[in-house]
Amino acid sequence: MFRKMMTTAAATLFMTGAAFASGQAKDIVDTAVGVGGFNTLVAAVQAAGLVDTLKGEGPFTVFAPTDAAFAALPEGTVEELLKPENKDQLISILTYHVVPGKVMSTDLSDDMSAATVQGGAIMIDLDKGVMVNDASVVTADIEAGNGVIHVIDKVILPK
Repeated sequence: MFRKMMTTAAATLFMTGAAFASGQAKDIVDTAVGVGGFNTLVAAVQAAGLVDTLKGEGPFTVFAPTDAAFAALPEGTVEELLKPENKDQLISILTYHVVPGKVMSTDLSDDMSAATVQGGAIMIDLDKGVMVNDASVVTADIEAGNGVIHVIDKVILPK
């Protein structure tokens, strides 16, 4: 059932993105779908009701966990978060991965703190590559029409 929901969400967003992409820069959601490897993130964004927000004007900086990052969570975590009764917790986790404004990798500095849309702060460490809290940035600066995506290898959780 979970796979079917993820596939349906990705297909819906892909078709929406194809219609939207007619000559215009793709937004954060369409860019994530186009890059691939973010099926779980896209399904979570849809379940949280954040698609319209991330398709909005922005700009946004999204530290986007891969499908493998979500798979590394304890078994059953994603399925629990996607339940309607856990929507507030899901929104909190997802918005913790979003910083208002467009922050490119060249804008980052060692030991900087950035306020997230969720209200908490993330820490950037440049000592061993680019780290966001305890997640590594594996691909930086994927530009979208309304912001930028930095791919991370772990789901970061608010305190």
